[in-house]
Amino acid sequence: MKFPGQRKSKHYFPVDRRDPLIPQNPLLTELGKAYVVGIDQTLVDIEAHVDEDFLNRYGLSKGHSVVISDDVAERVYEELKANNMVVSEFAGGTIGNTMHNYSVLADSHSILLGVMSQDIRIGSYAYRYLCNTSSRVNLDYLQPVDGPVGRCFTFITECGERSFGINAGKMDHLDVAHIPEAVIKESSALVITAYLVRGEDGTPMKEAAMAAVRYAREAGVPVVLTLGTRFVIAENPQWWRDFIAENVTVLAMNEDEAEALTGIADPLGAADKALDWADMVLCTAGPIGLYMASYTEEDYKRETTHTLLPGVIPEFNMYEFSRPMARAKCRKPARIYSHISPYMGGPEKIKNTNGAGDGALSAVLHDMVANAYHRMNVPNSAKHMSEFLTYSSLAQVCKYANRVSYEVLAQSSPRLSRGLPEKEDSLEEVYWER
Repeated sequence: MKFPGQRKSKHYFPVDRRDPLIPQNPLLTELGKAYVVGIDQTLVDIEAHVDEDFLNRYGLSKGHSVVISDDVAERVYEELKANNMVVSEFAGGTIGNTMHNYSVLADSHSILLGVMSQDIRIGSYAYRYLCNTSSRVNLDYLQPVDGPVGRCFTFITECGERSFGINAGKMDHLDVAHIPEAVIKESSALVITAYLVRGEDGTPMKEAAMAAVRYAREAGVPVVLTLGTRFVIAENPQWWRDFIAENVTVLAMNEDEAEALTGIADPLGAADKALDWADMVLCTAGPIGLYMASYTEEDYKRETTHTLLPGVIPEFNMYEFSRPMARAKCRKPARIYSHISPYMGGPEKIKNTNGAGDGALSAVLHDMVANAYHRMNVPNSAKHMSEFLTYSSLAQVCKYANRVSYEVLAQSSPRLSRGLPEKEDSLEEVYWER
């Protein structure tokens, strides 16, 4: 497990020197493992240059998104490949992106649950999905299906207009039998998206996702939910509030999804309201930056040394140096908040915002799992005098999430090709120990 960033002072863990407070014997030579599990609708993003005759021939609407059948999707794909019209094929999916980025950042394994075509041709979209996923992401638990995974076609015409063809394939056909109960109960976090819980008629995905959530809750494993799109939430916001209150530990959303859920347009106000249902909240707000909110024990509050910020909650970042906790674990729960503006003002050019929120969430997961890993292997450390959700303070997690989001935007791809540059790691300072 690679810990987030470099530390400015010496630590006995994780380095090559042993912790003198822990007895050294053969039983302690094997470190415990910590990992995160994610469930996703496996899909591939396919981008191609076409003419308007192509769009008309397949019933596609210029500048719009159209759901296409399996048969049409196959014919479209075959023609695109035969005429070398495909520009790129990349693995997609909110949770798939998050698991990949987590494994790149943490240099540690994660587990992805979903479906995969059982017959894979070299060079096909399913093959590209495997190629574009970090080798640290364990795909052994994917359910084989007789058919295609999901495909999202982006058709670019000469005028630059983008049109979309969406084919679900078999991506919603994950069944309960392929949800490994023991794997989830031994994990450090379970990550799902709102698309899974909503489910499609006639598919088993919702039942599978709910079973996974049930296993996680039975074992006390944090459940992390990313909302995905405001339209799903806006259909029935009260249902989602109840679902979050009953099942979710960490909630990730953007400002539009936050407004749909809470009815509050201000991202800080929305994050504060979301704490009525979740224990920790991440809210990305585009050019404004990102907000985080959580709980901590009243006795463990630590004041910031940063400038106090105005907002709908005056001086809201007063205790951002505190470490997040689940409300149920606090004797006297206190709400804490943090905010950070886009790193270096954000990239000069942003070609695609796809994946920025997923990148931020992967950083939060990295810090959460690092905490579980440290607690598992150094249980007597002062870091674990209580059951904290993260290894780091809220302010530092916020900074880390912001930095990863910037990296995703700068490379115009939702999946990191490498970890953060080493020279930037020094931004991750020691804050709890000081």
